[in-house]
Amino acid sequence: MTATGMLGLEFDFEKYRLRRFVDQLIEMGEVEIHDEAVPLTGLAPIIEQTRKAVLFRQAGPERFEMIAKAMAGRKRLLAALNTTPEKAYDTLLSRIATPQKSIEVPSNEAPVHAIKITGKDVDLTKLPFYPQHEFDGSCYISSGVDYVIDPVSGRTNVGSRRLALRNRYQCGTNITAPSDLKRIMMGCEKRKERLPISFTLACHPLDFFAATTRLQGDEHHMISHLRGESAPFVKCLTNDILVPADAEIVIEGYLDERGYYEPEGPYGEYMGYYGAIHMDPVFTCTAITMRKDVMYQTLQHGSAFVLDQTDSACMTELRAEATAMKILKGVVAEPVAVSLRSLAGGGGTLRVSIKQQRHGEARNAMLAIFAAMTQIKHVYVYDEDIDPANDAQCEWAMGSRFQADEDILTITGMMGKPMDPSLNGRRTGAKAGFDCTRTFGRAQDIVLTRCAAKTFSGPARFQTVEQALESSPMFYAHLVEAVGSSDGREVATALDELRENGKLGRDKDGRYHLADGKPGLTAIVGKLYHDPNEGT
Repeated sequence: MTATGMLGLEFDFEKYRLRRFVDQLIEMGEVEIHDEAVPLTGLAPIIEQTRKAVLFRQAGPERFEMIAKAMAGRKRLLAALNTTPEKAYDTLLSRIATPQKSIEVPSNEAPVHAIKITGKDVDLTKLPFYPQHEFDGSCYISSGVDYVIDPVSGRTNVGSRRLALRNRYQCGTNITAPSDLKRIMMGCEKRKERLPISFTLACHPLDFFAATTRLQGDEHHMISHLRGESAPFVKCLTNDILVPADAEIVIEGYLDERGYYEPEGPYGEYMGYYGAIHMDPVFTCTAITMRKDVMYQTLQHGSAFVLDQTDSACMTELRAEATAMKILKGVVAEPVAVSLRSLAGGGGTLRVSIKQQRHGEARNAMLAIFAAMTQIKHVYVYDEDIDPANDAQCEWAMGSRFQADEDILTITGMMGKPMDPSLNGRRTGAKAGFDCTRTFGRAQDIVLTRCAAKTFSGPARFQTVEQALESSPMFYAHLVEAVGSSDGREVATALDELRENGKLGRDKDGRYHLADGKPGLTAIVGKLYHDPNEGT
């Protein structure tokens, strides 16, 4: 389905449609499909218990078609960006940095205006609000992307918020944490003005990326930035806000001029805890528009112990890793890899691996991250031989390369996440860095070298052990490989023969040398790490 925008651009309204993206995920094997009827109360447990995206063909008594967790996995996000793991960071950052302009299209060409419901026909109770966490304050839709025009600046602000059902015309929403929308809303409250607002309730993952990325200027263009091309927008029916014309469903309305006057929450939040009940504005719906074959959407949000499977955490992870790598390239000679730990309560823990070139690089890395990324609470730095995404490797390095009295960096009075319950209501808190790298300059020492099996390969390069040692000192297994042995025992006896002839030596790391010594004894080349003759 294509149409021509007001500036003569032709748009493919299916290219960035949620339904088409879900079709792609199904082909990738990323979707668990439920063809059976599922009551709305049965959705959340199913969503929480699988690592895949979940497609419900018949959700609730209305038999909604609904996708859950479309963004809750790295493979799914790479598919949305049409990129590879190796190019993911550069792709994301280059799109954010490359300006694109959104283009308005007429209402009669916008797929999201295929069905229009206004006035007394509006009924939010016919949408798939459902119970998401045990102690939530209501049934919710968690996939809202909100669009408002700042009455002061005239700029569009885009964000992402939940909606809690109140009645057929009204919802509660959450504008508690510091944000541009909160600033705009508080200004309207002070002036006793309603704030027009519209929400898309199902859209492409790149629109969510845009909604959670800050941009100077008019933020509705950020949708185009993330897509890498101009996006089609359409003006709403009951306000002047532009929204993506290829979205699945839009609800229009306003936030009440009374401002923060009704309690909302609790709700299961991104830290894995419930956000407390608090006062918030109330949204009143004036219109609903949607596609003819609308697909609804829900996000998994805030389920403790599976936070790495939540949509917001997976988006945050990719964006934060790309940002962290960009920062590290400015302060560390050779950053290798980064991994944001989504399970660590809201993604506040970052692991970094670097190839150290000089003293102090690990601490420089920590300080740079803390200064530029306020959401990061803990940073672990490892050597280049450690994969920061591999828990087994990181645990091993923590146990063998870290001393608490030397390798912890703590900083107090730092900005943190407002929802971090460990702050106990404070505005600032402490951050900690953990240096899990080897002592600089000793990476080649045998006592700091991780042990693993040797894979033998290649033809013999020498006929005898003595010839091999004439070329250079060697470790035992390297000698076995050098003479092409498939056994190794004859190498041990050949070394013993050299020892008996007073021609064998060994250095502190265990390499064998040709060296002058007493017959029957191994000569020590250099000094050992621990010489019993030196005492304690």
